[in-house]
Amino acid sequence: MNWIKKCVLISLPLSIAVSCINSNDSFDASGNFEAIEVIVSSEATGRIQEFNIDEGSQVLTGQQVGCVDSVQLCLQKERLLANIAAINNRKSDIPTQLAAFDQQIDYLEKEKLRAERLVAAGVGNTKTLDDINSQLRTLQKQREAQLSSMKNGNISLENEISGLMAQLKQLNDQIERCRIASPITGTVIGKYIEKGEITVTGKPLFKVADLDTMILKAYITQNQLTKLKLNDSVRVFTDYGDGARKEYGGKIIWISDEAEFTPKTIQTKEERKNFVYAIKVQVKNDGYLKIGMYGELEFLNKVD
Repeated sequence: MNWIKKCVLISLPLSIAVSCINSNDSFDASGNFEAIEVIVSSEATGRIQEFNIDEGSQVLTGQQVGCVDSVQLCLQKERLLANIAAINNRKSDIPTQLAAFDQQIDYLEKEKLRAERLVAAGVGNTKTLDDINSQLRTLQKQREAQLSSMKNGNISLENEISGLMAQLKQLNDQIERCRIASPITGTVIGKYIEKGEITVTGKPLFKVADLDTMILKAYITQNQLTKLKLNDSVRVFTDYGDGARKEYGGKIIWISDEAEFTPKTIQTKEERKNFVYAIKVQVKNDGYLKIGMYGELEFLNKVD
């Protein structure tokens, strides 16, 4: 009888402890917060001429934050443009250079008409008409030869310019790659180089993250998977210590279509399950959510 009483006394606190644990473990899944992060690497080799950001700086999409020295590239571009201009000056101005031929031909055409009228009236000299026709044919052949020569010359020069324009396009691309800009709007969370240092193509320069919207990555079981779909609303909770919890609204933006083995640091309350599915929940950041912070999920559509 005494033994039975002891068992009751011992088991009573144990049941209370279990109850307390279960009450705290009311979430459906949990995970850690992530953000869209982009590491911006150098697209050129040279000295960092300008680099106007620090960790914590706010940047906009396309905003230039620095540049790699491009003086030599710009000098090459100037020389290339000068060469293109010089070649353009060598091109023949066909209408201007044919103007003299056209004036002579126009004059002989009028003389031919006058001679034909005189011959028709019986007062003209046919030899004069023949001479005019001969001069016309000669001028027209000379004009055609000159036109063909100028066209061929211009085509050759145009081909030369096309080659230089291809080089110019390549130079412009290289100069543009010397420009350091942010690909997204966000906050600089890492800076890996300073002004004056030498960089090479592919070397990381800085990391930027969109901290306005955070992503909570968690894992769910197959039973939970059947009750959830994209764009479902969920409740997100964070623990700030000393019992302080904060609630956020979230939306499921991604559900893995493949199962995976339970991670070592399982982030679902059903730890006995071998396979789980990863999900991502989008949460609007009020400034308190940080990358790596722990968060809990509660589904509005309760899953058994």
